[in-house]
Amino acid sequence: MEPKTTKYPKGLLICILLLVLCATAASVVTMTTQFRMQGEIDKILNQNTDLGQEDDVTIADEYTIRSTLQISDAYHNGTEDRLSDKDKETLDMAKQVLSKIVKDGMNDYEKEEAVYLWLTKEMKPDTGMLTVIPTTSEGADEPFGVLKDRNAVCVGYATTFRLLMQMMNIQCKVIHNKDLYHSWNLVLLDDEWYHVDCYSDANSGNYKNFNLNDTRAESEHDWNHEFFPAATGTKYSYPSMHSEELKDIYALPKKVRKMLDDKQDVAAFTFKKKVAGENESEAAALVSSLSDYLSNSSELFVEMLWSENESGDYVLSVYVNRYDEENEIDVDDQTRTKIDKAVSEAFSDYELNQDTEGDMY
Repeated sequence: MEPKTTKYPKGLLICILLLVLCATAASVVTMTTQFRMQGEIDKILNQNTDLGQEDDVTIADEYTIRSTLQISDAYHNGTEDRLSDKDKETLDMAKQVLSKIVKDGMNDYEKEEAVYLWLTKEMKPDTGMLTVIPTTSEGADEPFGVLKDRNAVCVGYATTFRLLMQMMNIQCKVIHNKDLYHSWNLVLLDDEWYHVDCYSDANSGNYKNFNLNDTRAESEHDWNHEFFPAATGTKYSYPSMHSEELKDIYALPKKVRKMLDDKQDVAAFTFKKKVAGENESEAAALVSSLSDYLSNSSELFVEMLWSENESGDYVLSVYVNRYDEENEIDVDDQTRTKIDKAVSEAFSDYELNQDTEGDMY
């Protein structure tokens, strides 16, 4: 039986599509936001529904999550000669990557971190059909194309991360959201699962979506909790592994200033004296003031998120996203001057309402 669909006025759909185009053109809109907007359109059109499975799931009506177990199993079993030519080439490229980034004596966490940093730093994120002019290369949703062209959509990041994990005997899954417009990973470390979203951290590698438990991941992701295992780990999150203890909240501004001076993209600060009770509003006001001050920058976007570690101490994580000029469309100087003139003439007397307190997502 065909599912019942609802017809919407063409004007409404055109408005929604225009919003998507505007969002993709704005440099401050994240890739995650673009996928969420696509998901909202799919909700209205009743196109996508959740699937309780890991593989053979199509994301954004275009990219399919496919198993690569035949490659990792052949690698471990010494049966590489039975692979197809394409899978052999994929395996060869994957082995070359691991040989460069994985060192002797690394534990599973260090191996995972090395792969995360390589994917987020070396890959070029491809927004695919969500760009105004699509640039997706063939195979951007599978390890073969990702490793060959260094160009990936979210499915490509997730399946490539999973393949490299499986080759290192680290359990890993590809997880997708309920509306089928985004995918990322679950990785098992010391019998506890963690969320890892390399695509959302692409080009920054600032650990914002690295080794999150369900509570942290739920702020920007949704998924089928009944099918996928619960992620309860905190030991290998960035704040747990790298936090610096501060005596009081007033030491924070200078620490963040040093971060920016040193071009550091992430830091975490632990407060042994709990920032609670009478001190809670004072800490919140200082962090808010610091956030407002930094929001005026046109070169970076700083996020500060509170969490609590296993000892019950408050931890403030600071994530820096730098706007990359390389993402600008390259045109010659004459064309750029012509474009700038056309825009400035049209909007010379128009005042934009700049709301710096809005939610990025």
